[in-house]
Amino acid sequence: MIDPDFLNVWYENKLVGFLWRNAAGAIGFRYSEDWLDDDSFVVSQTLPAREDEYSPDDGIAHRFFGNLLPEGSVRDRIVRDLKIANADFELLRAIGGECAGALSILPVERTPDLDYDYRPLGHAELAQLLQRRGQIYTASPPDQRPRLSLAGAQDKCPVLLRNGQYFIPKTEAPTSHILKFEVRDYHHLPAYESFTTMLASNVGLPVVDIVLRSHDDIHYAQVERYDRIMIGERLTRLHQEDFCQALGYGYDRKYQEHGGPTFADCFRLLRDVSSDPAIDTQNLLRWQIFNYLAGNSDGHAKNLSLLYTHDGETRLAPFYDMVCTRAIERIDERLTFDVGGQRDPGRINEEHWHGLARHCDVAPRLVRNLVSDTAGALLENLNPAREKFEAKYGVYPALQRIEHIVRQQCRLR
Repeated sequence: MIDPDFLNVWYENKLVGFLWRNAAGAIGFRYSEDWLDDDSFVVSQTLPAREDEYSPDDGIAHRFFGNLLPEGSVRDRIVRDLKIANADFELLRAIGGECAGALSILPVERTPDLDYDYRPLGHAELAQLLQRRGQIYTASPPDQRPRLSLAGAQDKCPVLLRNGQYFIPKTEAPTSHILKFEVRDYHHLPAYESFTTMLASNVGLPVVDIVLRSHDDIHYAQVERYDRIMIGERLTRLHQEDFCQALGYGYDRKYQEHGGPTFADCFRLLRDVSSDPAIDTQNLLRWQIFNYLAGNSDGHAKNLSLLYTHDGETRLAPFYDMVCTRAIERIDERLTFDVGGQRDPGRINEEHWHGLARHCDVAPRLVRNLVSDTAGALLENLNPAREKFEAKYGVYPALQRIEHIVRQQCRLR
């Protein structure tokens, strides 16, 4: 008889380990002997390879695997659509087959299907998907529902993009791109993310490849996954973990003000584990500075990730979820990570940047120069970026809000 309280964790056709839950619903984890014998990659910085189990009672495994799941209203809707209990273990069983990173989580009676199968996403179905803001589960026949889990609270849908055509994976087949949709009352969000990411790229930050698309006058963003690569003719998963996972925080503590990691915590993690800490930590500093200058007040710990590359390196992943949130009404303008104890972007001064430098144990002059250089590069690139964006996607007057915020912040720094 199948035990409903156990799940298997796979990487391709290799059994990584086992999940189980106790009577209270807490999740434990244990590596498989074969995985340990092969000296394969560790699941997380918080779950180093060992023979002993990670007990449900200590919460370490639960926090890592819970961070793979959607949050907020997106999670609530999936629970309703699939008619399952709103519990992390049940969601992992239902949708954990295709997650961020390399792992597939499947019921114990199933093994991974490596003959990847997809179905085309036709014109009419794409239109319906956009109207539903990515609610894929209600649209798929029960026997073809994909096992897809992307963390976060924004509506999104993973797809395979091949020769300009979208495909929906069957079961746990890997995907190459993520579609991100307009949000009720925030219909500029895909354009804002596309433009903000373009600005970040123009000033030299490593970012995801994002393209603004439209279908029947509805905009959506198409984001290429950095945790998927083609090896030969096969789409292959790369492992990754966000900074909440790597630092041992649950998804309910992704914000510093709610007891989550500080920027210095993230900086020290990267300094300690990166294969190239000099480059990666400087890019992390520039990311925080860019968020301050470009009005992204939602740069939290789950918007940063470690990428475990195919050649065995550990690197800071390209930056993603970059949005000028201050251009959107009714969103908190305070920065997620404080700068030297200050979160109000209108009150941050040189002394606060010195405080951030001290917390990260870097030279204040380095941070001061990075602030000045990033502000100069932003102002220099603002008009060309707008022209390039509108030449590609059409006139978009709402971008004036972002331009105003950037110029204002660059004057304040």
